[in-house]
Amino acid sequence: MTDTPRILIHTSDPVPMLDRLAEIAPEVEARGHDSYESLDPVLAEFRPDIAYSVAFQGRTGYPRDALLGPHGPRWIAIGGAGVDHLTPWDAGAVTVSNAAGVAAPMIAEYVFGAVLHFTLDIDGMAADRTARHWPPNRLMTPLKGQTMLIVGLGHTGQAVAARAKAFGLRVIGTRARPQPMVNVDEVHPAAALPDLWGKADIVVLSVPLLPGTRGLVNSRALMAMKRDAILVDVSRGGVLDGAALVNAIRAGHLRGAALDVFETEPLSTDSPLWGLDRLILSPHCSAVHADWALQSFELFLENLDHWRRGESLFNIVDPQRGY
Repeated sequence: MTDTPRILIHTSDPVPMLDRLAEIAPEVEARGHDSYESLDPVLAEFRPDIAYSVAFQGRTGYPRDALLGPHGPRWIAIGGAGVDHLTPWDAGAVTVSNAAGVAAPMIAEYVFGAVLHFTLDIDGMAADRTARHWPPNRLMTPLKGQTMLIVGLGHTGQAVAARAKAFGLRVIGTRARPQPMVNVDEVHPAAALPDLWGKADIVVLSVPLLPGTRGLVNSRALMAMKRDAILVDVSRGGVLDGAALVNAIRAGHLRGAALDVFETEPLSTDSPLWGLDRLILSPHCSAVHADWALQSFELFLENLDHWRRGESLFNIVDPQRGY
């Protein structure tokens, strides 16, 4: 190994990661910081070569300027998949990588948990239980034979597609560079979405937030979907127009929607979303489980080994494309 870098671990609880790093590379100098505040003086004093950073308090207030400032590192390893809280940056001055793929299996499980919530009418059964009502003709809605549209066939979209096929769904999807893909029946460019919304029984949003995806799912898109479609958003806040969704739900459009991401996080207490029926709201947690943080860090450690050997990093993010 040729490089012994200084590493800043910027998470809500850096201790387990500092311990893991000390276990495998005790010669590396590392420091932790567990808040957004006062990061700039820490960077100025420590002068890290690398920062491993997670947006653990949401995007609002994230210390982007400090990380990209004169005391910032040469390499910023983002512990999640999305990097919209960091863009834009000068790729000639700093390398940014992400942890794309680590969270995909858990997010895919979230997607199908949400879908089954609506197809099995869990809310209806709960209401019957509360009322001690035994309906003689309650019907389930099978997934087999239905069509799922996955908007964004990256790591998460592909994980969703694999599970969709296990349920017998027909899968169509979009990606920036369309090409045949395993578990996907049709791959289209994003420009084809106006013709695809109405073909889907289930719509899953799993695209990054980019200038071209901001407001992608607006009132026109929502009204083009089937009236009994199910919408699941595990993309980034801003891809879906929240006000348009409120209007669509109030108008009786869509069987239901599950939202894990929002334009403003945390979701304000006066948001009309809280009071709507046929809606699942979760606090940007579809990827989060007990082992998630360390799994993401293990991916970083693999990349760190590349760095120290003078080899190319993987999961480098193009600031123009956003992924």
